[in-house]
Amino acid sequence: MIDLDTKTAMFTKIDSVTIINNVTLLVFYSEAHCWQFRLITAGGEVFGERKLYYTPEAAEKAGREWIFQDS
Repeated sequence: MIDLDTKTAMFTKIDSVTIINNVTLLVFYSEAHCWQFRLITAGGEVFGERKLYYTPEAAEKAGREWIFQDS
């Protein structure tokens, strides 16, 4: 049996998963780094930054800008 100390346990919450132009945009929250995004290509490559966003909407907006920056 595993005893978790809930005061120190960290968690990650996935807010949304969106596919745009064959790229998966993942928006998530972690206690250590607030809201973030990652882009996952069809080939499995993962891209993103370790910037802090204070809302899921801000993280999603930044992720969408990454996808469309070269369009």
